[in-house]
Amino acid sequence: MARYRLSLSLAASAVALAALFGGAAPGHAQQAVETKAREALLLDYETGTVLLNKNADERMPPSSMSKLMTAVMIFDRLKEGSLSLDEKFRVSQNAWKTGGAASGSSTMFLHPNQEVRVEDLLRGIIIQSGNDACITVAENLLGTEAAFAEAMNRRAKEIGLTGSHFMNATGLPDENHYMTPRDLAKLARFIMERFPEYFSIYSEKEFSYNNIRQHNRNPLLYTMPGADGMKTGHTSVAGYGLTATAKIDDRRQILVINGLDTMAARSDEAQKLMDWGFRNFENRTLFTKGEVVNTADVWLGDMDEVQLVADHDLRFTLPRRAAQNLDVKVVYNGPIPAPITKGQQIARLVVNGTDMPTPLEVPLVAATDVDRLGFFGRLGAAAQHLIFGHAQKQIESVTSAVKQ
Repeated sequence: MARYRLSLSLAASAVALAALFGGAAPGHAQQAVETKAREALLLDYETGTVLLNKNADERMPPSSMSKLMTAVMIFDRLKEGSLSLDEKFRVSQNAWKTGGAASGSSTMFLHPNQEVRVEDLLRGIIIQSGNDACITVAENLLGTEAAFAEAMNRRAKEIGLTGSHFMNATGLPDENHYMTPRDLAKLARFIMERFPEYFSIYSEKEFSYNNIRQHNRNPLLYTMPGADGMKTGHTSVAGYGLTATAKIDDRRQILVINGLDTMAARSDEAQKLMDWGFRNFENRTLFTKGEVVNTADVWLGDMDEVQLVADHDLRFTLPRRAAQNLDVKVVYNGPIPAPITKGQQIARLVVNGTDMPTPLEVPLVAATDVDRLGFFGRLGAAAQHLIFGHAQKQIESVTSAVKQ
């Protein structure tokens, strides 16, 4: 069988296309910005395309950014109905001593033996980064913080966090308590998708409890339009870190940075990297779900050809200053023997470019069923082939405009 190719000339850059079409796996963007962060990851929310990667798969102390996972443990129970926002938890002496005012760490300023509503504890964790609130939740839900940490590890595996391990609910230093920037970005995305009803808490700028008002430590909430979460972190071991997200127009980005020397450096780097991503990249659609990309020749079918379509929107992230031409082809071994089932993968869309380490391949499927010819039809087709040979279709190059 002949291998057919349909070439499409696209005025676009190959940069940032390694996670093309679907965003299931992060891509490899051409690094065009430097950062002082020890670890950094910037990605497009919709396509999953990685715009900046600096040690994104390295284990690191996440400090209070691991409280995103603590919050998930609460969100899960609220969603399943086994916990309510109005339920009250009692503050233990341990929670006060380890994470309260006596500890000198970030705190909600809870009092020993005080009963606190779950909704207030959530805001104490998310906005005030209260270690006492985290320990209170852990002890009331599973008896001890150690048991809660084990439950966090089990849930992390279910979510798909492959580079994380938790030893406590707070993120306080422990050599066996770690996360990767990629896991933090994945967890942030999980919260936004799974718990939209609680995600808005991350954008609240202040919260008062026990007559003490504290402000959200996320610097982007005060400086960047569209910023709406997520969580800061700091310890002497980890440095200053931030997991953040922002949406401008139709694009959302997720940023993770860590290992910065000062709070000011964290703020500056977060603003710089977010601005760079929004300024230099945009999302475009190549083909929409069900749109005909081309046709493929059929052998011994009740139709001579079948339309090739995308089974989902083919959406990708590329630089605004798209200048290079991508080599985009439809490839299949043809003619394709009947029968063919609607939705059956029978071709590939192959995208290549000078800056791409490997070509990208996206499946194309049959738009309709194609039945096999009956005995006499196949006999006639075989005879025609013997007499005239199979006429291989000449597939012409076409130009495709990338849609917004």
